[in-house]
Amino acid sequence: MNVEESKAIIEGVLFASGEEGITLKKLGDLLEVTPRELDAIIEEMIKGYQAKERGITVMKDNGTLHLTTKPEHAVYYKQLLDSSGSTRLSQASLETLAIVAYQQPITRIEIDDIRGVKSDHAARTLVNRGLIEEKGRKEAIGRPILYGTTKDFLIYFGLTSLDELPPLSEFIEQQDVEDEADLFFEKFTDLDDSDS
Repeated sequence: MNVEESKAIIEGVLFASGEEGITLKKLGDLLEVTPRELDAIIEEMIKGYQAKERGITVMKDNGTLHLTTKPEHAVYYKQLLDSSGSTRLSQASLETLAIVAYQQPITRIEIDDIRGVKSDHAARTLVNRGLIEEKGRKEAIGRPILYGTTKDFLIYFGLTSLDELPPLSEFIEQQDVEDEADLFFEKFTDLDDSDS
């Protein structure tokens, strides 16, 4: 099988796998190629998707590939998906989301400790919007839920991976969390403002 045929099969498999995506291992087994060969094919696909006339791209997320829309077109997808009754995220939700994004996996109690106030409503809002999700349970008394960001979080903020998050200082003071949340979301203000 030649490279172009492999790319066509990968594209079709990624489309058919939907939101779940497909692991690199499973895809390599399916195509009967080595991890190195698969990486080369996928990198070539990603370069091809970077062309302006393409509306999709391949996203790698924890060893899983997804076919997704391009971040630079997010404003159009958001307009399509937003209902008239939707509202922007509150400051509490934005702070909570920033904490989860940088500290994941994290429990709600740990979020509360960082913010200094209860975050149950904000966390529930973020789960309902599909921006964070349960990533497991912490090995502690009561086995609290561990939260992490979702693929929709990456898409909403125009990221292809968590590595693209703006860097934070290694030594953040507790009282600076709100300021850091503001800095985090300042990068995405243009996306949010374009929806007004």
